[in-house]
Amino acid sequence: MSYIMPAEFVTKMVDAGESKIHMSTRDTLIRAYMAGAILALAAVFAVTIAVQTGSALVGAVLFPVGFCMLYLMGFDLLTGVFVLAPLALIDKRPGVTVNGVLRNWGLVFLGNFAGALSVAFMMAFVFTYGFSIEPGAVGQKIASIGVSRTLGYAEYGSAGWFTIFVRGMLCNWMVSMGVVGAMISTSVSGKVIAMWMPIMVFFYMGFEHSVVNMFLFPSGIILGGEFSVLDYFIWNEIPTVLGNLVGGLAFTGLTLYTTHVKTAPKRGF
Repeated sequence: MSYIMPAEFVTKMVDAGESKIHMSTRDTLIRAYMAGAILALAAVFAVTIAVQTGSALVGAVLFPVGFCMLYLMGFDLLTGVFVLAPLALIDKRPGVTVNGVLRNWGLVFLGNFAGALSVAFMMAFVFTYGFSIEPGAVGQKIASIGVSRTLGYAEYGSAGWFTIFVRGMLCNWMVSMGVVGAMISTSVSGKVIAMWMPIMVFFYMGFEHSVVNMFLFPSGIILGGEFSVLDYFIWNEIPTVLGNLVGGLAFTGLTLYTTHVKTAPKRGF
């Protein structure tokens, strides 16, 4: 599978972060939009499979197809740039600034959200035949996910909010491993296998992914879920975004960079 050694692919991570920061606004938004849209389709695909088969595991096994497609096409998720962009800043790459990193994050957030929201409206239209009938089993399931993962957390107050935050951390630990996985091989099959494993883990474990949630929760509201936009942001999206940032950078980006780029001196004898 043409495996690339860690010291090499971590340097590729820094290079990728630098490239994304210097990318034009147009290209950043287009790539983020497509990433959000494709991941949203993968999410509804996985929910459909889980409802029709009665097995959440089957849905989780097949969900990574969307992640693999979008990264093979060179599109960008917020969870990925949370890890890659700061590494270019830490590595002191020319022209990389804090404002540049924040700009990249903001543009990718907007693009991902627009893509996911577009698919949310399209799938709601499909589920209801142009909003002329009640949604079927899949639509009802999406609506119920929205309620359970907003108001369900709100019942526990601050403990619920921090539970979302920790689930967000754990999510982007796995998702960022998938982002890195796309860099550890030069063959398509090697990239796909390396991306597939951690993405399957995050989805089956029910961890919170900010971009997946950009589809699930607006879609849930459109399909009749009894929670508000404010509930969605306070009791899911905000703590999820923060958890994704901390988890991906702490567990994947900084650990790999520290031990494979800024390697400590070897021990003497």
